[in-house]
Amino acid sequence: MELTHIDENGLATMVDVSEKEPTARVAVAKGVVRMNAEALSAVRSGKGRKGEVLNTALVAGITAAKRTWELIPMCHQIPLSGVKMKFAFLADGVEIAAEVNCTAKTGAEMEALTAVTVAALTVYDMVKAVDKRMKIENVRLVKKSGGKSGEVCYE
Repeated sequence: MELTHIDENGLATMVDVSEKEPTARVAVAKGVVRMNAEALSAVRSGKGRKGEVLNTALVAGITAAKRTWELIPMCHQIPLSGVKMKFAFLADGVEIAAEVNCTAKTGAEMEALTAVTVAALTVYDMVKAVDKRMKIENVRLVKKSGGKSGEVCYE
């Protein structure tokens, strides 16, 4: 299988999408931040030392999705139509999900993955004083649709 971001000389390259037609695209990513009971209680209560954790993570995730092209060198700047962030409490942490929508020549997978990752890092940053052993786990693409591949579910 050929890597699309490597040219014939082995150098990094941005894929040329100029010949592609824009299509409606959706990408959904998820990840988990595992933490101890005290940290989880602080997140649930909304009274973390640095402020309301999940609302801050929500804003961070949306901002990250919008700026993915500035963070990942070979990503295209795509016009996002919407970004939805969702948080679900688990017995030992928080599951984070991001859904990114756009109409573009290339997909929104990287934007969804970036949104989840930055939201998870924000949660980590805001409660690290309570739990120094938190883990960010299982960040992954769970679904995408649009473009040549159509709809693909990974879970």
